[in-house]
Amino acid sequence: MMKRALSVAVLAAAAPSVAAAECGEVSITEMSFSSAIITTEIASFLMQNGYGCEVTRVPSDTIPALTSLSENGDPDIVTELWVNSAGAVYDRLKADGVITDLAEVLEPGGIEAWWIPTYLAEEHPELTTIQGIIDNPDLVGNRFNNCPSGGWVCSTINRNIARAYGLEEAGIEVFDHGSGETLAASLAAAYENEEPWFGYYWEPTALMGRLDMTMVDIGGVDLEAHEGNLDENVADPQPSAYPPSLVYTVATTEFVEANPEVAEMIGNVSFGTDEMSALLAWRDENNATTEEAAVHFLTTNTDTWSQWLNEDARTRLAAVLGQ
Repeated sequence: MMKRALSVAVLAAAAPSVAAAECGEVSITEMSFSSAIITTEIASFLMQNGYGCEVTRVPSDTIPALTSLSENGDPDIVTELWVNSAGAVYDRLKADGVITDLAEVLEPGGIEAWWIPTYLAEEHPELTTIQGIIDNPDLVGNRFNNCPSGGWVCSTINRNIARAYGLEEAGIEVFDHGSGETLAASLAAAYENEEPWFGYYWEPTALMGRLDMTMVDIGGVDLEAHEGNLDENVADPQPSAYPPSLVYTVATTEFVEANPEVAEMIGNVSFGTDEMSALLAWRDENNATTEEAAVHFLTTNTDTWSQWLNEDARTRLAAVLGQ
């Protein structure tokens, strides 16, 4: 099976354009988190081999991608944009007609929260609320494991929530991890040894799919407070849980108008949150790359993705895959 996946991956990367050249060049983000990379892999494969696009992947994250759209009008497509972390820049780009929402790429959306391992919650039920953690900082190892700074909006949001609750005054260090990988490693290592762990994480991820975690109650959602917490310089941050996370694929309006058939296809690319978590878990269990995971999806879910395409593109993909 893996040999088959690899051979198709090579085709996806190397096959000449089999469609008419009207699509031309397309730039698409390659975010630093795995689910977004898989989405980009799948979308790129379909654009290249179904619609004849020349795809360029642009390494990016939420804020750099939106900044580039605002200043330069590119990249053409941004996959897996977490709307509640994008803030006013996203709203302004939509209002100005610069970008168009194409798809709710994760359904029902993404989940962002503060967590502790369930074994810790069962041993110390008081830790399932933020007040219980503030009253017992030593039980969570006196540390909040934060996501990386520099492009990760959750780092700013979490620091402001921590300020609102006085975590550092309570003796809890807010520790910014250097990368998503080190954040994941800290959780995995603590879980394996049944040690205290308290921090931020999100779904869909393979790690959250494998581990039994309990969400910490940090209060209700206050949309005004959450909006304020996007600003690292907010003077008086207020507590708010993360609102439900709409996760979109967006494109520049100019691209949508110039390439309506490709835009329609990208607008069909959507995954259940559980489905994406399962795909990420498959990748980890098989020690596969994100490219191999994307091809695993393509080779085992033909009935799903073939419905995303128009008839001409389905015919071209059948020829590429030898179907």
